[in-house]
Amino acid sequence: MKDMIVFAASESAEKFTKEICDYLGLDLGKVTRQKFQNDNNFVQILETVREKDVFVVQTTEPPVNERIMEMLIMVDAIKRAAARRITLVLPYYLYSRTDKKDQPRVPVTAKLLAQMIEAAGVSRVLTCDLHNPAIQAYFNINCDVITGQNHLQRYFDSKDIDDKVVVATDAGSSKKAYKYAKHFNCPIALIDKRRDGNDDNAIATHVIGEIKEKNALIFDDEVDTAGSIMETVRILKSAGAKDVYVGCTHGILSGPAIDRIKKSDLKELVMTNTVPLPSHKKVDKIVVVSLSELFGEAMKRINEATSIGELFE
Repeated sequence: MKDMIVFAASESAEKFTKEICDYLGLDLGKVTRQKFQNDNNFVQILETVREKDVFVVQTTEPPVNERIMEMLIMVDAIKRAAARRITLVLPYYLYSRTDKKDQPRVPVTAKLLAQMIEAAGVSRVLTCDLHNPAIQAYFNINCDVITGQNHLQRYFDSKDIDDKVVVATDAGSSKKAYKYAKHFNCPIALIDKRRDGNDDNAIATHVIGEIKEKNALIFDDEVDTAGSIMETVRILKSAGAKDVYVGCTHGILSGPAIDRIKKSDLKELVMTNTVPLPSHKKVDKIVVVSLSELFGEAMKRINEATSIGELFE
């Protein structure tokens, strides 16, 4: 690695960033942060970044808009300090679900964020498992997308679960379900599910495929309020499934999610650490798989100008 420096964009991102730095054998970049009495943010970089290859890592937890300003302000400070290249590392891409104009007079905030990131001076973006792959094309700069699929697959391989069936939560997720089913060499099933407007809760009607006396595995890019997933768990159990497992890259777990998970028949929710899990959300049914080393390796390959795609071959 050459002239590489890694910064955490906020205090909340320091744990994840420190894990990356430990993998890379680097010290966390030194920075001071301050919040003025008028609620304005201030940041100062405490080491030379001139002509360096700088990586800024920002994780996502509320308040989301504060996280956005933190990373933009830090990028601006680094750009004005004459860094050679700035790569923004977003384990979870903020506003990723506002990705298209699917109703009259609504924003496409995912693209707006991409434009803000470019305007701030970012040279490259590294993120993971986008809600909509088209978001990658919102950027006019390079945007590398890695995946937590291999890590989730390895976890379930280690569980040695028999009689597996991979369940697609709707028609749109059937392609992803097929990829997992191919890895596990098991059949797939499909939930017929309908969502009404902006409602977080979706209504599952019935199961297409054999599920009785089988262990169901559901995979998704994220779990937010857990309304859709818990409805899927309910209908699978009522259809005779033995145990139901959920694997996701991004565990947002907002609003009533934790309470829903506790009260459900879900066997296990396996998620990665792209979104930090606070202590008050840690329950027995939730397992966290770390992607810190994966991000570290991808960042190393960006610095060395070698292939990131080879990580997933």
